[in-house]
Amino acid sequence: MTQMKCEVLTRLLTEFSHLTSVQSLNDRFQALLANNTFNSETDEINEIYHDLIPVIEQQIWSGYINEKLLDLYQQLFRELEQQLSSKSQEERFDIVIIIPVADRPQHLMDCLNSLLHLCHVYAYGGKQSGRYSRITVLIADDSREEESVVRNRKIAGHFNQQGINTLYFGQDEQLTLINDLNVSTRQQLVSVIGNADASHFYHKGASITRNISYLKLKQLYPDKANVLFYFVDSDQEFKVRVNTGHDEKYIYAINYFYYLDRIFSSTETKVLTGKVVGDPPVSPSVMAGRFLDDVMLFFRQMENHQADHDCQFHDDVSANLDDAAYHDMADLFGFVKESRSFSYHCQIIGRHSNADCLIDFAHKINRFFDGEHPTRKTHYDYQSAFSSIKPARTVYTGNYVIKSELVDYFIPFASLKLRMAGPTLGRIIQSQLGDGFVSANLPMLHKRTVEETGQSEFRPGINREDEKVDLSDEFERQFFGDIMLFSMEALTEQGYPHKLLPEHNVRQIVIATEQRIFKKYMAKHHQIQEKLISLKAVLFSSDCWWKTHSELQAPFTEFENFIANLEGNFGDDSVAYQLILSTEHRNKRCHQIIQSLMAYADDLQVWQQALVEVTEKR
Repeated sequence: MTQMKCEVLTRLLTEFSHLTSVQSLNDRFQALLANNTFNSETDEINEIYHDLIPVIEQQIWSGYINEKLLDLYQQLFRELEQQLSSKSQEERFDIVIIIPVADRPQHLMDCLNSLLHLCHVYAYGGKQSGRYSRITVLIADDSREEESVVRNRKIAGHFNQQGINTLYFGQDEQLTLINDLNVSTRQQLVSVIGNADASHFYHKGASITRNISYLKLKQLYPDKANVLFYFVDSDQEFKVRVNTGHDEKYIYAINYFYYLDRIFSSTETKVLTGKVVGDPPVSPSVMAGRFLDDVMLFFRQMENHQADHDCQFHDDVSANLDDAAYHDMADLFGFVKESRSFSYHCQIIGRHSNADCLIDFAHKINRFFDGEHPTRKTHYDYQSAFSSIKPARTVYTGNYVIKSELVDYFIPFASLKLRMAGPTLGRIIQSQLGDGFVSANLPMLHKRTVEETGQSEFRPGINREDEKVDLSDEFERQFFGDIMLFSMEALTEQGYPHKLLPEHNVRQIVIATEQRIFKKYMAKHHQIQEKLISLKAVLFSSDCWWKTHSELQAPFTEFENFIANLEGNFGDDSVAYQLILSTEHRNKRCHQIIQSLMAYADDLQVWQQALVEVTEKR
């Protein structure tokens, strides 16, 4: 091996030789050169790369992002991969990326394009015969529309041709896998993998789709130990949103696969969860109060500016938000409740007026109902992935990684189709694995909408009819998902699921949790209604310039639609609140939750049998 193969390493060691930590690395490197021990001491060379990487990261993020240094950082990884390709890599992990998708072909295309670019710039595992040898994608299709199914198959084929081994796991393949199970096994697992009805085997939900994917993974990798299963959502991308001080950029700042390999290789980690940046990972049903605060602030600020004056909404981007700044009930999760409002940061480029900014905001405001939060998007805040490792209690189902043997932990209670499935699963895994379940600073970019329409391609629980948006299905699933989650939290404190609890204890916990959550939602309901009254008073005031400005008449209908949809979903007569207020419906849902909790131990036993069966029928 020659020094020419270490050009980027040499350059960076020289460029940062003023740093004490780099000087010591350079001394080690020069000693290897002097002793001509490249061939016999390749591992020592690789360790210099590994030790230099966090130092360069610190320099990249010492202020706002240093994009020139980021490019060298990416080159450094590609050079390292060339070094590693000269020796056996059997100890490194293969990574299988599982993407459940339902009628979101454009989201899927964006996700996989980002993956391909990530492979180009970091080259984890290197290439063999033009293919990324250690990366595989499994697309688990839950689409209803035939057009989506056709497009998703084509997308799989396209990326397979681009060098990423891409497997399409469609509904026919899923049904075949399920029907190969013994009849009794299949019947007993309805709550886990759904009812295998070929005439209606779509929109089963992400949890059921993931569980069926677990069975497929067990079939594909029955005994292989050096493989990681990496679950991501189709509306996410392998890059991050960063704050440059005056705007935001989306960049490939994280070598996800390198860090996952290193963490799982050097620690006792069995399950790792990351988070997301960009759009919040929660439902609009629990963000309306915070968003109304920010919309009110926007119009209060607009009152003090002239329509035709230069836009005044280009202050520096605010500091990063905490993990739940967008959540109306963040205190439920242990976060300190923050009362301040956040300003809107205008993203129009070039000289423009306050009226132009208002028009742009009008075009974005109704994206809220698809899960965007125009004033509280999060950005990447650098912390070394290794130093960020800490015990976890929540699985972000759009960004989590498990060792191959951990398919034992299916997504529980999947047939209930409740939100908060990941946090609920996280409480179970935490009680079972302890320090083997961790989180790390490896977030993905979350984009709720596609640029072409400003809406999500498909979002379960949100129904549209012209300009009317109905959140009631998602709202209901959020409410009872919270009941399930916090019931689980209380149950695990009593030893569940390892300890079988009497049904009357489980019932007592669920009912007490339901009463607490109900009270919380009703208080928030009252606050939202008060905020709506205040916003309407400002928005529709005859004294405000936006009511008389001729260019704003058409965009203003966007604000009217926003108000109408908030009233339709958060008013006293909304379908969502009628469901929540219904004692009969709450009792029915709570009964389902209790029965599911009591059946979990049996589900685990049958699941083990299913894993055996799919392995035997490979």
